[in-house]
Amino acid sequence: MGTISHEYDRNIEIKAFDETKLGVKGLAATGLTKVPSIFINHQEHNRNNKQHTPDSKSQFTIPTIDLAGIDIDSDKFKKVVDEIWDACKEWGFFQVINHGIPQEVLDGVMDGVRRFHEEDDEVKKQYYTRDITISSMRFAYFSNYYLFKGPVTNWRDTMWASMAPYPPQPEELPVACRDVLFEYAKHVTKVGHTLLEMISMGLGLNPTHLKDIDCAQELMLLGNYYPPCPEPDVAIGFSKHADNDVLTILIQDKQIGGLQVWHQNQWVDVPHVPGALVINTGDVLQASSSCYLLLNFRLYENGPG
Repeated sequence: MGTISHEYDRNIEIKAFDETKLGVKGLAATGLTKVPSIFINHQEHNRNNKQHTPDSKSQFTIPTIDLAGIDIDSDKFKKVVDEIWDACKEWGFFQVINHGIPQEVLDGVMDGVRRFHEEDDEVKKQYYTRDITISSMRFAYFSNYYLFKGPVTNWRDTMWASMAPYPPQPEELPVACRDVLFEYAKHVTKVGHTLLEMISMGLGLNPTHLKDIDCAQELMLLGNYYPPCPEPDVAIGFSKHADNDVLTILIQDKQIGGLQVWHQNQWVDVPHVPGALVINTGDVLQASSSCYLLLNFRLYENGPG
């Protein structure tokens, strides 16, 4: 009976949290000093305490690859293809610098995401939904995609925008981030196409292979927001997971950080590199390439907000 009561109470708490449509930020704004029970997974917390502690003796460093000059120097292009392919095989993760996206665009989209999440509650509520699968939707806001299915609630809110293959009309996006989402989508699409071309070549295939099988067809932009947490040692910003896409191109917030990747049976911190993009090869890419050469399994998480 005790287990049934615990699960029942958890469901009630989750339902009440979801019905506020204010997410974790709304909860944090109440001034609470303790993390509610739905955000605590005691078994995982106890097991992961050592994993979340940076290992100063770790010999592993996620690869950082410089894309400068690849469009004018064929030898540099081939060298970078090899570097990217090695990183895909060994890590499933890497960072790229000199990727062509201006710093003001990176800063602009980060500011736009922050502006939306810090918008007036009534503005955000109109975008709140738990179902982002409806084909007509181009923008949504929610807290915890697997809120009712996951073992623990993450200390995180998310905004989501579908930018391709059917771009939204300007009025479908919130004013707070409208212009910067369109600008960033244009730039990041170009970077994504370049990376897919290089990965195709690393597989020994035609440079357009992954694009030809529609790996570049969709573009979804997600902006995660981690409000200040009263007990960061018991909450997690983003539970361990692998992405079910082709490529994830991530801007890591230097103020928060906390990104870790699973490599050779240990968590490795991903350091913030100014201007860098973190690249994660997703499950779809692994499935697409598995008949040629298996990519490294990717698992990563974010630390507490």
